This record gives sequence, C-alpha cells and structure tokens, in this order.
Amino acid sequence: MRNIEWKHLKGLHQLYEIGKTKLKILNNEYINLVLFKQKKLIKFQEGNHSVVMVTNKKRFADFYEQNYLKTYKYYDGFFTDSGIENNAKKTFTEEDLKALVFIYYNREELRNNLTTQKKFSAQVFKYENSKYLENKPSLKNAVLQLLEIDEFPEVDPKNQQWRFIVDCLDPKFVVLCENLDCLKVPVEYQENNIELWYVGGNNTKPLIHISQDKLNLPIYYFCDWDYNGLSIYSQIKQIFNDKNKNIEIIQPLPNAKRLPVSVKHHKSKWKKTDFSNLTKDHFTEAQVELIKELISGDEWIEEESMDLIAIMKHKSIINT
Repeated sequence: MRNIEWKHLKGLHQLYEIGKTKLKILNNEYINLVLFKQKKLIKFQEGNHSVVMVTNKKRFADFYEQNYLKTYKYYDGFFTDSGIENNAKKTFTEEDLKALVFIYYNREELRNNLTTQKKFSAQVFKYENSKYLENKPSLKNAVLQLLEIDEFPEVDPKNQQWRFIVDCLDPKFVVLCENLDCLKVPVEYQENNIELWYVGGNNTKPLIHISQDKLNLPIYYFCDWDYNGLSIYSQIKQIFNDKNKNIEIIQPLPNAKRLPVSVKHHKSKWKKTDFSNLTKDHFTEAQVELIKELISGDEWIEEESMDLIAIMKHKSIINT
C-alpha cells in the first residue's frame, strides 16, 4: 500500500466506484506525487478543489485493480467480519491494519496469554515503541475490542508461551517464522500451500511439546540472518534433531540486501569469537561462508527484505 492509510485507500476505492471523492487523499505523498502529478490519473474537479476525480475511468480502473483492489477487499472484509467500525476517519496505517487482522484471527491465543500493554505494543507492532498503543487511542480501542477485554493487565504472566499457526487447506510445507510479520498477511502463503508457525522469537519451549503427528511435513525456518536469528535457529534445530526431524533454514538469495548491524532498531550484534559462537554443524558449507561474510562485514540480512515464496521457488521447493 506504499504507506497509504486506510482513509486514503477508501478514497481511492470511491474514485474506482463513482469516479470522485471528497476525502483528502492528496495529503498522501505517494498519491499526490504519482497518481496526481506523474500519472495524471486524478485531478481536482473544475471549480471545486474539495473534490478529486478521475481523469479517465478505464486508466484509473486498470491501475487500481492491479495495485489496490485486492488489498481493499481484504481489509474491508476484515472490518465486516470483526465488527470494527469502518470509516474514513480511521488513521490506521498499513502496518496497523496488518496487526489488527493478525490480532483478530489469533485473539484467543493472545487473550489467554495476555501481556501488559507496553509489552504487547512492542511485540505486535514491529518497529514501534512500547508506548505506541498508548499514543494511538483509536487503535488501542480497536485492539481491546478484538481481544474482547476492557484493559490490559498490569503485569505479565509468569509463563507466557505464544504459539500461532496460520492453517491452509492443503499444506505441503511448514515455515517456522522468527518474526510475527509473516503471519499478518498470510493469503499468499496459503495460496502456495505453506502453513506458517510462530512461537515467539527466542521462546522455543513450545516446540519441545509439539507432537510427532505435527511433524509429517517438511519444515523450514525463516529468520533474520543476524546473530540472534541464527542462534535461535540452532536451538530449534537441536530440538528437532532430538525428535528425529530435520529442519532447514531459508537461505537468502545472493543479491539479498545487507544492512550494517548498527542500523536503527536493530539490537543483535555478532560475538567477537570464532564463528560468533554459532554451531557450524547446523549449517551447510554455503551457509557457513555467507555467515562468515556477514560477520566480517558487520552486516546482517533482514527477514522482511527477503521474498520467502520467491526463494522457495528459486530453490525448487515450490514448483513454479
């Protein structure tokens, strides 16, 4: 959605359906620059700058259907199913919407292992601080409504163990994700017969208690290629080794974007020891070489920058 808030997406949908909108969509930088100035798909109504209209219905429809219609229907369906008020006054960002959908479909698990507001905010709304919900009352009210609670607890539970599974009708693979974000928009993964699991980053204990009948499918681990992600993978690999089950890590493609470990919001640092104290036996020769390059360059590869499905197709795990 290119950082388009829900109110802007509703405005684009009004343009698609009736050819004009009174919503202030030009306040969005992308819409103003690309749709209004560059592509000239929209313009002000003559003599009335409070109304934006399409310049050519077919050209706008083609663009909207290719870029936004599926997204609009997905989130509009969520609002209908969840009962959250759906209006253009909501300033929900795309990341907010992804998180709300995730909360809705995992509300029972979240409610049964409810954390404090600050911890919940930091864990579910990635890249935002622990006061994110506190500073967005409309978003907080939506979260409380989805969880069917009046308020968050004042203290965390002693044994918080999240385990989320996004099912699909005919799973061929299981991908265990280090980060929650994969599970927030699972449609494409379901269409490719991928069942997604998440157990809470470094919280690997729930995997110990997974029954053998859950381990019939090939299992892959998808994570940040930094010290924390690879260290967690080693823990998980040992757990599955004890169950006589193999698990493979999803290796980035050769052209994957590398970031300095000092980048903002990133806390994982390589250890100043041989192979950063990671277990070499848990990785292939090619993976060991990549890790050595990352360590020597003080770099890492972010999970979100990798296209999981593209990698699985490139590795012929998924048939193209």
